[in-house]
Formats: sequence, C-alpha cells, structure tokens
Amino acid sequence: MHFVIMGCGRVGASLAKALDANGHTVAVVDRNPDAFLKLGRDFSGSTITGIGFDRETLSQAKTSDAYAFAAVSSGDNSNILAARVARETFGVANVAARIYDPNRAEVFERLGIPTVPTVRWTADQVMRKLVPQGSITEFREPSGRLVLAEVHLDPGWVARPIKEIETRTKARVAYVTRLSEGILAHEDLLLQDGDLVHLMCPVDRLGEIEKILDQPVRAMEEE
Repeated sequence: MHFVIMGCGRVGASLAKALDANGHTVAVVDRNPDAFLKLGRDFSGSTITGIGFDRETLSQAKTSDAYAFAAVSSGDNSNILAARVARETFGVANVAARIYDPNRAEVFERLGIPTVPTVRWTADQVMRKLVPQGSITEFREPSGRLVLAEVHLDPGWVARPIKEIETRTKARVAYVTRLSEGILAHEDLLLQDGDLVHLMCPVDRLGEIEKILDQPVRAMEEE
C-alpha cells in the first residue's frame, strides 16, 4: 500500500522507515530538505520538498493513490490543514494529525479528523507513573461519545474474569496488556497481577467506572 507522511521529524522519519521496512511505498513531505537525512540510506521511498498542504506538493507525493496520510509536522495548523486537504481534495479515507494543543484536538476529532494530542498523551503517561489510579484516554471516536481508556484496577481484581468487570461496569473490555503484549479480551480470561485493562465505554460514564474498579471487589460484594 502507499502512504504519505507530512513532516520528517523524529516521529515522521520513524513512521516512514517502519512502513518502508514492511514493504509499503512511502512518500515523505517536508519543507526542509535536510530533514530527509533522518531517513537513512536504506530508505527506498520518495522524498518531496515542499509545503505539506500544498496541492501540487501532495500531487507529487501521489496522495490520490494513498491508503493513508499522516500529518506529523511541528505545527498544529499545518497538520490539520494538510489532513483535511488529503481527505477532502485527494479522497484519502485514512488520515491522522498530530496536535500539540489538546483543546484543538477535541474540536478536530468532532470534525472527523483523527488526532494524536502529543502533549496530553505525554502528560497522561507521566501522571500514570506518579498516580496509578484513574484512567488514561487512548482513543475517542469522532462523535466524542465513546472512549477507549486504560483503566486502573484495584489489586483485588486479580484472578477475577473479564466477564465480572464487564458485568459490574456495563462496559466492554477490548483488550488486556500483559507483559507489554496485547491480549484480546474474552469473558473467561482471568486477570493477572500487572495487567493493564483497556475498555470501551460512554465518555460520561468513565468517572463512574473508575470508582467501581478502584475499589476492592470484596467491598462491593459486602454492600
């Protein structure tokens, strides 16, 4: 498949090299030709010097043939504009834009442009190390009503089945991360110490679900 990446910083270069190594065709766009040095000698894709939301530049990158488009430059406005041009002008169905301002990220998610809010993600990850309780939002679907979140569980949930979490929270567990590997959830899967649980739920119920999972199971059974 063909991929177009706008921005050849550390994220863009890493993404381009990974896709190239997996046998895909990749076109990387950046206004600074020196940025392409990050791609290394083994990169077999194409590089286009130009503005990432310019139609002629995107045409040179064969954006109309792209399976997906990623805008990962250092500018929020440029990333959003490029993602919209890729989708609305070139008909690319799969687009994503990196956003530093989390408030803007929510706005553009509602417009149907999937975003990766860098600052919020980093802050959430640091907070998780400092205060493990609560949840980290990992994905929010375009309407903003549903959210995929990594939710902290009290140690009392260890050895309990996924089915019990879903029954008590009325949410769907999507997968479990165990020893850095993802495992698709099924109702008989038993939680182990150190597991990270990722569940899908309505965004307005996330706080309620956090409270349910943050307390020991026995405490709930005694109520």
